[in-house]
Order: sequence, then C-alpha cells, then structure tokens
Amino acid sequence: MKLTVLYRGPLSGCNYGCEYCPFGKWKQSEEELTKDRADLERFLQWVESRTQDTVSVFFTPWGEALIWPWYQQALARLTHLPHVERAAVQTNLSCRLDWLTECRTEKLGIWATYHPEWMKRSRFLAQCERLSEHGVRHSAGMVGFRRFADEAEALRRELPEDTYLWINAVKDGLDAYTPEDVERFTRIDPLFPVNNTRHPSRGRACRGGESVLSVDGDGTAYRCHFIKEPLGNLYAPDFDAALKPRPCSKDTCGCHIGYVHLEYLELDRVFGSGLLERVPTTRLWSGGLQRSASRSSQS
Repeated sequence: MKLTVLYRGPLSGCNYGCEYCPFGKWKQSEEELTKDRADLERFLQWVESRTQDTVSVFFTPWGEALIWPWYQQALARLTHLPHVERAAVQTNLSCRLDWLTECRTEKLGIWATYHPEWMKRSRFLAQCERLSEHGVRHSAGMVGFRRFADEAEALRRELPEDTYLWINAVKDGLDAYTPEDVERFTRIDPLFPVNNTRHPSRGRACRGGESVLSVDGDGTAYRCHFIKEPLGNLYAPDFDAALKPRPCSKDTCGCHIGYVHLEYLELDRVFGSGLLERVPTTRLWSGGLQRSASRSSQS
C-alpha cells in the first residue's frame, strides 16, 4: 500500500504573531507540549511499524513545529526509514537548521512561508540558501495580501530562478482582489489562478480517505483536514479496512493541501514527487497549469 499521512497533532503555539492567524503568539503549557511530544512519538512508532507499505508524512501543524527539537528529530528519523518515501513539513523557517545534517535530505521536503512582518527578507533568503546547500527540496511562499505584493515581487527577484514561489490567495473577503491584483500575483506565481479558485468538489473523486489521510494527535483519522467525519482510529488493528475510494462531500475545495488530491485537476502531474512540499515539476509546468485552470473553469 502507498499511503500519505498529513499529521496535525495538538501543537498550536507559534513564535510569530500574524494578526490574521488565531495561533499567532499562542503559548502552550508544558503539559500541552509534553502531550504533543508523546502523541508524535506514538505516530512515529506507527510509521516505523508499516514496513510493508510505502509511506509519506507531511506535518501540517496549526503552530510552528520546527522550533521544537522533537519535530526536527522526527523528520531525521523518518528520512532514515527505508519504507518512507517523503517527509515534509510546513514551517516559517525561523528555526536553526543544524539538524539537517542528521537527515537523509534527499527524502526531506520543506514548505516555507515567508512572513515579512516577522522576518527580514535577507534572513529568509539565507535560510532558503542553506536548504539548497544541504540538498533539501523546498518551496517558498507568502499569503497573498495586497499589501505584501511589493515584497512578494522583491522576493521573487532575489530567490533562485528554480525555487518556486507560491502565493496563497486570501479567500475570506479580507482582501478582495481586482483583476489587476490577480494579474500581478500571477506574474509572481503562475499557479495563483488555481489557488485563487474554490474548485467544485462534491461527488468528485479524491485520493483523500483512500491513499491520503489526515490524522490528529490521538490517532483519529479523517479523509482530509476539511471534512470532520472520522474514518476510525489509525492505531486500531482493523483500521486499514476503512481505506477506500470516497467522493468528496463538500461543495468546493479551496486549500492547496486539499484540492491537490482531487483527481480531475491532475495536479499530481504538475507537482510529481514534489507534491507535499509544493514544488512543481518543471517539465510539466505550463501544460499542467493550463489543464488545471481549464478543467476548473469548465466544471
């Protein structure tokens, strides 16, 4: 079996204080952090036991994980497992990076978000350069508030040409886009129109619940982060029986970590083996973008 697990434990604290994020500057107690560490250890032991499968793990915490050593150690541990294909994480990249020397970096993926209110661009660029020096495949990105457009353009100019810079569209009405805004962000991120769309999903085939799972710290498994109907508990002896094709039960899907698994969008062809860390396959870049945008607009 080939299985991708999006793990989101109880960690919710972050060292940044972005005003749009409910977890900005949220401090967790020692008791809460101890539970998060124990939950993560249990999950790692489960991954280690799945030697008959090919497993990929994507850490998608509410807070910032890599400021805590147990997440750094977890990534190193996962990358040394023969049956683990990929270990990736979403991060603001504020942590030290000396732990990379403990990893098999060819299996490691980093999805790095640049927050210009909390980190200088020069520091973020230096962190990305270190990732490259260690052979870590990574993408960089920003939240697409219009006030960040100048900074996004500057970051695009200064990043290496082969580093994908994504822009996450603001879809909750906080920053309505004009056609000119969309054109500007699309010049930075050619896949911005795909992200700036709530893709029709009800009844559509999705890999969520079959080969892709969302799991919380207690082991409760869901088809994805956005459908809170439990499939069962990952640690139950008979859990594998719950894995099966399931059409999506939501009307639309607007988040990359969700819609990227909708089969009709064919974004697995756009991102290939860089799916988790959001790194497109260069060879399929233009064609994949055109297919995805076209299929979405026609549905």
